[in-house]
Amino acid sequence: MSLTVHTEQRGDVVVVSVAGELDMATAPQLQDQITDLLDKGHSRLVFDLANVSFCDSTGLSVFVRAKNSCDEAGGVVRLAAPQRGVLRILEVSGLVEVLHTYPTVEQAVAGEPTPASS
Repeated sequence: MSLTVHTEQRGDVVVVSVAGELDMATAPQLQDQITDLLDKGHSRLVFDLANVSFCDSTGLSVFVRAKNSCDEAGGVVRLAAPQRGVLRILEVSGLVEVLHTYPTVEQAVAGEPTPASS
């Protein structure tokens, strides 16, 4: 399956909507998009995962790298609306809190303190 990535500016946050399967074959596409955003000075990113049906460790590593890069730039990475299977891999890996995961895009954009794992 392919991966589609769309971006939308919301104030000082860029919402990156991802759809499809995020795995070894598709992760480089998302990584390229993130690199482009960082190169343009965007370091406050929310990843809308509502339409991501699968994510493996390669996909998770893309989010960890994005977080590290955004942290260095004084920004933030938040994940929003992951499907149950994706949320489960975030929980099992311990990344659900590290990557600040929220139930909705709106909450993630606002930075509300209610993570998806509560």
